[in-house]
Amino acid sequence: MKTLRITTILFLLSGTLLAQAKKDTSMKGMDMGGMHMQMDSGKPMMMNSQYSLDLPMNRDGSGTSWVPDQTPMYGYMFHGKKWMTMIHGSFFIRYTKQDFFKQGSRGGSQFDVPNWFMAMTQRQVGKNGLFSVNTMFSFDPFLVGPGGYPLLFQTGESYKGKPLVDIQHPHDLFAEISPNYTQRIAKDADVSLSVGYPGEPALGPPVFMHRLSAMNIPDAPLSHHYADATHITFGVATMGFRYKDVKLEGSIFTGREPDEYRYNFDKPRFDSYSVRLSYNPSDEWALQASNGWIHSPEALEPQQNVNRFTASAIYTKTLNGDSYIASTLVYGQNHFSDNGKTLPSILLESSWQIHKTGVYGRYEYVQKDAEELNLTGSYPLNPNFDINELTLGINQVLTSFGQTNMTGGVQATLNVSPTPLQALYGTAPIGFEVYLRINPSLMMMGHSHNKTMNMDM
Repeated sequence: MKTLRITTILFLLSGTLLAQAKKDTSMKGMDMGGMHMQMDSGKPMMMNSQYSLDLPMNRDGSGTSWVPDQTPMYGYMFHGKKWMTMIHGSFFIRYTKQDFFKQGSRGGSQFDVPNWFMAMTQRQVGKNGLFSVNTMFSFDPFLVGPGGYPLLFQTGESYKGKPLVDIQHPHDLFAEISPNYTQRIAKDADVSLSVGYPGEPALGPPVFMHRLSAMNIPDAPLSHHYADATHITFGVATMGFRYKDVKLEGSIFTGREPDEYRYNFDKPRFDSYSVRLSYNPSDEWALQASNGWIHSPEALEPQQNVNRFTASAIYTKTLNGDSYIASTLVYGQNHFSDNGKTLPSILLESSWQIHKTGVYGRYEYVQKDAEELNLTGSYPLNPNFDINELTLGINQVLTSFGQTNMTGGVQATLNVSPTPLQALYGTAPIGFEVYLRINPSLMMMGHSHNKTMNMDM
């Protein structure tokens, strides 16, 4: 728990420094290397995106993805003469029991701390250039363990030569190190280049831990490897072109999932490709469709390639200063080269924040075959299984200090087992979790892209 204590202290110290910096700042505007942030009395702060001088920071999702402009932001902000830096993160100190009533033999239990920690910094270059660096880290290898945490019906990646089944893999210590450059080429138009080692290609919606609708849920979705699992890719380069609220991107990246050694840098291969089209029709909506041609993602099945298609819609509506509703709908599917199968998934998640109280839920339908669940010994014909899962939860901000929230929560998950697997899993195993989350408090940021910060030209 030493690492947890150190990280908590860093969070609190960062929040305290930020609060003091705000207290000491009495001017209406602040110049940062040509970028001007409005801080008029009674009005929210307006900062530009890391990937465009013409868009709001609120639109930035994970990697180069988009979320709605009305997305509230939880983080710490620091300003220098030329650089603006933000820190985000979340730590769930929790106990999870995946089959609370012991209906089957596959459910596990564990006390652990799923977590992530991200720092982003940016500065303007000349009149129309923008340079930024994103970093993301996870202490999962220390606070969850190299073998991951129990999660019924979850699949993906491997450990000690065996596929992970009913287990969510931990994330790597180094989850993102990504420099980015954007050049404005005309009014409402810019081009961008992002490289990462590791980084995230233009494939899928924003990863689950960066979606406001999933912020309250400690667990990864069962459809993680159907939609957004490429968020940690050791070797990626993405080119993007934006015109107004439409962006087209293409990536070349390493298809292989991170290996079980969670502290190192895997070999870059640049053997896979993706394309994504994003469109934000209004401040409340973010839409995307993408396709990835992924070479040899799994180490235990090196001859297998995957064609992954995703489409998503994210809706966020700010209700007042600290209340909002955020919902995400994701369709993802994997087409496997070795057997010709196409396995689909559907995710719908929503979170309703009412001041200090959060009410949330997630429904998933995922189709997985016997090979995916490591059950080909019992099912040699490799049939498909339809899996349904529903999670409901509630939490409450218990206290806030140093611009840091401590939130207590409880949630339950109903897993509906397919009939052939009920002998292993039970008919409807119920998971239960209780947690204390530590994360930065809500920042009062502006969200309309018509109100982004003024630029000193």
